Amino acid sequence: METSITEEEKASIINNFFTRDGKLKNIPAQRKKKLVILAHIVKGLEFGKIYPEKEINEYLKKYHEDYATLRRELIMCQFMYRENNQYEMNPVDLWWLR
Repeated sequence: METSITEEEKASIINNFFTRDGKLKNIPAQRKKKLVILAHIVKGLEFGKIYPEKEINEYLKKYHEDYATLRRELIMCQFMYRENNQYEMNPVDLWWLR
């Protein structure tokens, strides 16, 4: 499933939902905005690297205190794959926002 969104819209969403120091103000309810936010957050993760759950939690805490919801959304929206509390980035082709 591909969501159509312009680069200008993405930039506007990121500017509206993140503080100047990179903290997420709140997790958007609207799916399109949530996908943009999640895609922005995963930019700091490496493809091919397997992350233990504790490391993912610490990474997500830098953005928002509700790291568990962010982690769950990354799985549900297919940005990441989880098995045995180990997380790995999915190929971009699987993301719901490209």
